Amino acid sequence: MHPIRRGWRVSIVKKQLNYLRSLLEMIAFSHSVFAFPFALLGALLAVQASGRWPAAAQVGWICLAMVGARSGAMGLNRIIDAGLDAENPRTLGRHIPSGRVSRRAAWLLVCVSFAAFLLAAGMLNPLCLTLAPLAVGLFVLYPFCKRFTALSHMVLGICLGAAPVGAWIALRGDVRWPVVVLGLAVMLWVAGFDILYALQDECHDRGAGLHSLPVRLGAQGALVLARGMHGVMVLLLAGVAFGGGLGVVFLCGLLVTAGLLAWEHRLVRHDDLSRLDQAFFTMNGMISVMLFGFALADVLISL
Repeated sequence: MHPIRRGWRVSIVKKQLNYLRSLLEMIAFSHSVFAFPFALLGALLAVQASGRWPAAAQVGWICLAMVGARSGAMGLNRIIDAGLDAENPRTLGRHIPSGRVSRRAAWLLVCVSFAAFLLAAGMLNPLCLTLAPLAVGLFVLYPFCKRFTALSHMVLGICLGAAPVGAWIALRGDVRWPVVVLGLAVMLWVAGFDILYALQDECHDRGAGLHSLPVRLGAQGALVLARGMHGVMVLLLAGVAFGGGLGVVFLCGLLVTAGLLAWEHRLVRHDDLSRLDQAFFTMNGMISVMLFGFALADVLISL
């Protein structure tokens, strides 16, 4: 092949790969570590309840459903919030406002992601497919919430809290109370750390007429509420352990989780947000992965 032609093709491939990387950065794909382990924890509860491991195909479809749902939801959020992001100095550099990703490409990503989600739901069982449009509806609702309610954090929590419930339904085709309690625990965990994340936009959101619990309660009041949510989350996870047949190993992981949450709240003060990224990204990623690891060890020992 002629060197010029080869160089031209290599250049095109590099541009395409860079654009794909920008799309993945736009939806914060690496942050899947927050919700993905909890979805798999819901599947582990189903395994513990039934006493048998799922087929590899089921695990694959669950993973595709999770990735498709989260990618579509994040892409939709970035599209709907592009105008607001352009007005906020903190988010002005995001991919759509800065022009690094076009709206057309973002919409294509959303459509492909939701198509993959619906396909995976249909391949799992009829109940998953029936409930899938409801999940998409929540994904559409969430980006608009900050325009009219301070409870947007709770709506986000519901979106992610549905993941373990969905994984349970995928394997069992029904809904039982232990996984519902797990979903509630995830909802409070997500809502709590989303409140922490919203602290950095309190002044801007108040001036822009947007709603959040930091705007409604003030930074100090919002921090107290987030701590309370995370405290209740730990109690709910204890209920999951006893109701879902998990044992001492998982409870040890829960103690570690409680310690990490306590440390997370020590890192963030209403008058000092300098360590917010450490609390938000590092701690929450550790919590989800670590708790799943303890649950997996518990199930492997018991089965």
